[in-house]
Amino acid sequence: MPTPHYGQPRYRVIADQLRERIESGSIPPGALLPTESALTTEFRASRGTVRQAIAVLREDGLVTTEHGRGTSASPILHGRGAEQTAESGTEQREIAADPELAALFGVEIGATLIGQQRVNRRNGVVESVVRSYRLQRSGQ
Repeated sequence: MPTPHYGQPRYRVIADQLRERIESGSIPPGALLPTESALTTEFRASRGTVRQAIAVLREDGLVTTEHGRGTSASPILHGRGAEQTAESGTEQREIAADPELAALFGVEIGATLIGQQRVNRRNGVVESVVRSYRLQRSGQ
């Protein structure tokens, strides 16, 4: 398939076409994309070029790849009209050091630590939870 997008790398053209299929619903959320070999045949491109295109979509959060299963459209619809929202909530509290934390910090079991938890969400879906701990400074 000759590219009408002169000057644009081939993998970008392929990524844009796959992106359009995902955003239009032609490849619905959660559905598997065609195999790499099917895409190499369809786009008359090398396997490396197809992999680069899929990597771009993965970086943009449009697809996920599972070893042995394949690449699927992300369950969250990333349509052009879809409003993307990112939020983060943090809570902090005093906790008693369990054996593992006590060993890491070099304190006694039960010593007071400050535990902090940050929950990152995109479009209401939890993307990550980050927990951190620190020693309580005297005077706090």
